Amino acid sequence: MKLKDFIGIMNGLAPVQFSEGWDNPGLLAGDSAMEISKVYVALDATSDVIEAAHEAGAELILTHHPLIFKPVRHVSSDDHVGRRVMKILSYGMALFAMHTDFDVTCMGNEAATKLGLIEAKVLEPTIGEEYGMGAFGYLKEDLKLKELADKVKADFDLDHVTVYGDPEETMVKVAVMPGSGSSVIDVACIEGCDVLITGDISHHDGIDALEKGISIIDAGHYGIEKLFTGFMCRFIGDKIKEVEAVEDKTGEKAWLR
Repeated sequence: MKLKDFIGIMNGLAPVQFSEGWDNPGLLAGDSAMEISKVYVALDATSDVIEAAHEAGAELILTHHPLIFKPVRHVSSDDHVGRRVMKILSYGMALFAMHTDFDVTCMGNEAATKLGLIEAKVLEPTIGEEYGMGAFGYLKEDLKLKELADKVKADFDLDHVTVYGDPEETMVKVAVMPGSGSSVIDVACIEGCDVLITGDISHHDGIDALEKGISIIDAGHYGIEKLFTGFMCRFIGDKIKEVEAVEDKTGEKAWLR
């Protein structure tokens, strides 16, 4: 399959025009006319990921986070981003990222599904009312905060989470924001959520959230966003028979669990 045709299918799933203005998804390195038969799916294009993709025989690395994020003035071995771009190209591979375009179309819904939320809706709409960041809904059964924390660990395969709130308080309405979620604490409060499940919450943000009447379960940035790799491997396996998807496992070593 031509890479450009693969990209067309990806854009059908998560249109690049749905991404945030500050973001940089899409084809970041490589020739759109090249043939691909194997895709290595990862959260980030780390050096370990690049080597693993090469060893797996992949022609394309598909990541959630864009390796090239800020404007690039040069590509050289003097820069950590440049070194990785050069390595990808030297191996004859390409790099494609799906970031906030994927977040607004798939990530929040996938996280809500993983948690088993019912009557789920978009937490922070960005494209009409149908697409946006995060999700919120109701638990199938009321849980104490400590029970919900255990459920989050089980559902997302985590060894630990950080909890801000009364462990005995009953949770009914839940918001989930994969990645960094401090910016949607107020949104979750407005929606009447009892708890926000997210990542990258500072000590002060956690304390402030409690003052606003909402508990927090911090599952880490990687903890929920790692849904991307499994989701994309299943999607490619179901929709694109000409391409084999390989799910990255190096990220499990790179992040504290």
